[in-house]
Amino acid sequence: MTPRRNILSVLLAALLLPLAAAAQTAPDLSPEQAGRPRAQKNEEAVALARDFKFQKEGVLVVGTTTGRLPFAAYATDTRTPVGNAPDIAQLVADSLGRRLELVSTTWGDWPLGLQSGKFDLVVSNVTVTEERKEKFDFSTYRNDQIGIYVKSDSKLGAIKEPKDIAGLRTIVQASTNQEQIILRWNKQNVAAGLKPIELQYYDDDVVQRLAIQSGRADIYVGPNAIAAYEARDGKTRLAGVFSGGWPLNAEIAVTSRKGSGIAEAVTLALNTQIRNGNYARTLSRWSLESEAIQTSRTNPPGLPKN
Repeated sequence: MTPRRNILSVLLAALLLPLAAAAQTAPDLSPEQAGRPRAQKNEEAVALARDFKFQKEGVLVVGTTTGRLPFAAYATDTRTPVGNAPDIAQLVADSLGRRLELVSTTWGDWPLGLQSGKFDLVVSNVTVTEERKEKFDFSTYRNDQIGIYVKSDSKLGAIKEPKDIAGLRTIVQASTNQEQIILRWNKQNVAAGLKPIELQYYDDDVVQRLAIQSGRADIYVGPNAIAAYEARDGKTRLAGVFSGGWPLNAEIAVTSRKGSGIAEAVTLALNTQIRNGNYARTLSRWSLESEAIQTSRTNPPGLPKN
């Protein structure tokens, strides 16, 4: 190879390297979802669901809110839901030997849609609560976590307890569960003689992320799933994580009609996928490894009523 060609090759490699790295982290938003993990039919799960009245023959109809990744958004065809929720729904449908049919719904409409029989199941980042358990059954598949994120080169170390946020410029969304938790932490810190936090509120996600990256804020506190997905660009990093039900544990679950007879089948299907590795692959596709559970449970203790 001549020196000129060698220089051109090096320059070309330098140009292609960032593109290759970006391709590795870019999510698959194709409607085909060739990389989506698939499951084998689970005869034991099928038997457990024998008394369940499916909406359609040979089909599992699953409702999901399609608005934001990593939970669910539309593929490049603008009509096919993709994301972690569709991936989990696919594993359950495969386990029951049925074709998956995803139906997009709004958050406010899923309870009525499920109760009326419009969907067989709902997979839509639904947290288990004692109030919801009065009307629905649950099969858990993810921990509900709040993440604390900092600029990637921040000098802040691990944030493990309330005192670790004392005096920090803190971004949190107003009127959210995480805001109430952070306010309780701050009250505890002030009572202990520590510096109060400086709260910052942003309506725009882009502005919020710029505030962290520019140094105008020290930490962002929000749903870990969304923040972890956004952190794939390497501009922010996880500094701490706690349960969305702090100080109690909170879990996300596949939701079914109360007493409909499918929850145990779904739980069995999920535990099979946890053991064979498919479950872990569905999480890693959407940067949700930190929210993995070890065992799916049917109707575990939920967040208490207010």
